[in-house]
Amino acid sequence: MAIPDLVEMFGVTPGRVRRMIEERYLLAVRVDGVLSVPEEFVLNDEPVVGLRGTALVLLDAGFTETEAVEWMLTPNEELDARPIDELRLGRKAGVRRATQGLAF
Repeated sequence: MAIPDLVEMFGVTPGRVRRMIEERYLLAVRVDGVLSVPEEFVLNDEPVVGLRGTALVLLDAGFTETEAVEWMLTPNEELDARPIDELRLGRKAGVRRATQGLAF
């Protein structure tokens, strides 16, 4: 989802959406030069609960934002699911356990 889509969905300014990305309430990557947030990172017209904390753990572990997005969207053997799907179901404790030991 591009910033204009999020502006419309959240009913906020583009600057507020950018702050949400800067503060890691949302993760974004460039797709064909356009800053984009995966649609899975939004639930009920809000950022997924637990996404920010997980993003901060991943970034502190040395992941780039692109690598963090990829990790969230890739099936995880320990979870037997994609981390973002577990967060969307409110299972952040399992996701946080899966992030332990990721630092390199």
